[in-house]
Amino acid sequence: MAGTSKVLDVAGVSKRFGDVEVLSDVSFQVDKGETVCVLGPSGSGKSTLLRCINWLEQPDAGQIYVSGSQVGVNRAGLVMNDRELSAVRTRIGMVFQHFALWPHLTVLQNLMEAPIQVQRRPKGEVRDEALALLTKVGLMDKQNVFPSRLSGGQKQRVGIARALAMRPDLLLFDEPTSALDPELVTEVLAVMRDLAREGRTMVIVTHEMGFAREAATRVLFLDRGRVVETGPPNVFFAHPETERARQFLQRYAGETSAGRRSA
Repeated sequence: MAGTSKVLDVAGVSKRFGDVEVLSDVSFQVDKGETVCVLGPSGSGKSTLLRCINWLEQPDAGQIYVSGSQVGVNRAGLVMNDRELSAVRTRIGMVFQHFALWPHLTVLQNLMEAPIQVQRRPKGEVRDEALALLTKVGLMDKQNVFPSRLSGGQKQRVGIARALAMRPDLLLFDEPTSALDPELVTEVLAVMRDLAREGRTMVIVTHEMGFAREAATRVLFLDRGRVVETGPPNVFFAHPETERARQFLQRYAGETSAGRRSA
């Protein structure tokens, strides 16, 4: 992959939990600057796919490359040790459903900890970048606040800024708005739209169909652990090719209409 624009290459990834096959021969690539939204029903393997990309779950088969480096397996073909894996993960920023902020650190300290401790970057440089990132996500005034004093939307914006602080090649979002009250979803999606406009390379697992339609460069539709359909959002939402995708979108449209009627 050296010299190409591919940031992520997932090749033949499969994963089982006991007798349940969660991912089956999943393959796709992501170019630099793409925003790929992963859609699908609950239990289709979306979150497991992200966790395999970051090697939080070890795939049973397949290979994963980020910026040309294989994730999880070293050049000798052995599973990476913690030090090797940590080095590869510095290229991957991950934003979780439930924020995963360090409660004993202030907002600013949450952003600075990993760049200083893992990347060994100068403290002054890291601080300046962290403050700029807090400005980007609209939380400069919260730099000295502890996470317990933040709303859910603010916590998730800190989580996004913390991921960006590592200067990653690839950003992974695992349903970043699913734990938020509806009125807080908008502020998080606004930050993510800005990142998409900036040309950040992102893979986003989401149930926010409006966001996927507007911000994605490509949609990846998963069902029962398989890639059923992929394509530009305008094509996927207007003219899905598969019956399974049509059923999924019809259900989404029905739930949206019901929500509007009850509002």
